[in-house]
Amino acid sequence: MSSSPHRWVFETGSDTASPPFVLLHGSYGTEADLLPMADRLAPGASRLGVRGTVALGDGYSFFRRHPDRRVDEADLRARVPVLADLVRELTDRGLLAKPPVVVGFSNGAIMAAALLAACPEVLVGAILFRPLSPFTADALYRRSTVPVLIVDGAQDRRRDPGDGRRLAERLSVAGVAVTHRVLPAGHAITAEDEEVARDWLGAIHLPHASPEPRGVPR
Repeated sequence: MSSSPHRWVFETGSDTASPPFVLLHGSYGTEADLLPMADRLAPGASRLGVRGTVALGDGYSFFRRHPDRRVDEADLRARVPVLADLVRELTDRGLLAKPPVVVGFSNGAIMAAALLAACPEVLVGAILFRPLSPFTADALYRRSTVPVLIVDGAQDRRRDPGDGRRLAERLSVAGVAVTHRVLPAGHAITAEDEEVARDWLGAIHLPHASPEPRGVPR
């Protein structure tokens, strides 16, 4: 068992040479929410669904917000190393290849962006659906060349216009290779989002894992 406070579920894929996915759900979600989508994005890839540690209604989130809905950056900064440690632990145990692609939606996309900003060495790529900047200070974004896809919805009422663009600009300044797309969609992930993500995954070069990973009990 993991020592992490995060609960998680892992599905072993048939394509053991491809990097696995680490999946971070949206607000009120659970660790299983993005598993079906991950299978559509990269059939055969292994998938780790992670549950946020903040109870929220009938589900969970990855960090706390202020009453006005702003990100509680202090809380987020404290939680990012915990998630990074989980990724490192499961990589060291052989469950994950080195390193994974993180896929985040909404609250999970903000956490994924924070993970990329603070601990880019644990990732090989990132797909962020409906994110916003996790940190307002540019100094908190470490330099990295990890490729990132940001997908916004033009009719997203839960985001301010330009949220995704501002995050893309901050990451670009830090050296990250960012692809930013705006789709005619709202906050929910659509079939077009998934198509854009599949095309992006097919167009970039990601390091491959060993074809014979170690077997690891959970």
